[in-house]
Amino acid sequence: MKKSLCVVGLGYIGLPTSVMFAIHGHKVHGVDVNQRAVEMINAKQLHIEENGLQERLEEAVDAGNFKASMEPTEADVFVIAVPSPIKEDKTANLDYVRKATEAIVPFVKEGNLVILESTVPPRTVEDVMLPVLEKTGLEIGKQLFVSHSPERVIPGKVFQELVDNDRIVGGINEESSQMTKELYESFVKGNIHLTDATTAEMAKVIENTYRDVNIAFANELAMISDRIGVNSWEAIKLANYHPRVNIHTPGPGVGGHCIAVDPWFLAELQPDLSQIIQLSRNTNDNMPVYTADQVEKLMKDQFIQDPKVALFGLSFKANIDDHRESPSLKVILELVERGISFTTYDPHIKENIASNQTQDMEEALDGADILVVLTDHDEFKALTPASIKEKMSNRVVLDTKNCLNLDHWKEAGFVTKRLGDSKNV
Repeated sequence: MKKSLCVVGLGYIGLPTSVMFAIHGHKVHGVDVNQRAVEMINAKQLHIEENGLQERLEEAVDAGNFKASMEPTEADVFVIAVPSPIKEDKTANLDYVRKATEAIVPFVKEGNLVILESTVPPRTVEDVMLPVLEKTGLEIGKQLFVSHSPERVIPGKVFQELVDNDRIVGGINEESSQMTKELYESFVKGNIHLTDATTAEMAKVIENTYRDVNIAFANELAMISDRIGVNSWEAIKLANYHPRVNIHTPGPGVGGHCIAVDPWFLAELQPDLSQIIQLSRNTNDNMPVYTADQVEKLMKDQFIQDPKVALFGLSFKANIDDHRESPSLKVILELVERGISFTTYDPHIKENIASNQTQDMEEALDGADILVVLTDHDEFKALTPASIKEKMSNRVVLDTKNCLNLDHWKEAGFVTKRLGDSKNV
């Protein structure tokens, strides 16, 4: 049965989710506080980058199933997909969730379903949303149904994973869970697992915390390898041939709206019992500092005075424009603090988000002494030393993502360094 939906939050999760519901026949009213984003969406233009989003947005709008505004409207189902960042003190900022819930209260009617998709600390539905929804005057669980169904997608593959990935649905009661399951079945082909709201919240935070701890382990291995003369990338690859080992890869840090944030939710709830989680988070947060240290070491080893560094990659992962919590931005802050001159370039980010950012790769490389690759975009993987060596003052490259064939760069006369690989210097 087709439903009318009101989706609050039209960012990297809310917009693709809205479009998916719309192209599967539901009537979707999207809401966002960003007027420019609303205007662009209604004009079938994108304010974010995601594979397959443009054509699906056009299909949804042209079919009359999707429109956006800055105000909610009445609907059968309300979906909240707003940010849940952390504050400076590493505690959860649930203001967006709270305000979004407050915004829909005047429009909620008996029999409606409210779904929270945002990744949040356990008990957010129970302790934050339900007290607000009680203001509707409806009996929660009998007249108004509520659930948590966290997104589980990766930027760049959102539409594939919205369909194919298993989904968790945690209702405040069985009827809430079943209503939510039936809604998502309109496009989800993966299994839909039912539980309670707090367990669903916990499961999503566990998923991202597991990955953060695993990456921290890889980063520790990389730093150890730099000290003892080992290529950590090769060692990790070989270790992963063991059937019960799956170590992630090191890098200049961890970014994004989930992995760099969610572990702090558990640390905030139980600081005394989350020592491994906090150590891992601090390890990954320190990798931009370690990366800047590697830049300085290369400068000194090559006797480069007053160097200019070309930083390639500002988004937190390959082939997307999402720069939330990107370690690249923290590397920049480290270079600023150390008084090191630099330019920044990212082919996927069109707005200026960083110091000395240029939209022209040649301009970024002009007169540079060191090229530092911070994001493994396909455009950077395709770089050849012959195409850039004449533009640089010194030929030094630091690859933090293991995305360049450094043997070719060495043959072209470059001094090369791979993060976590002291054999390749």
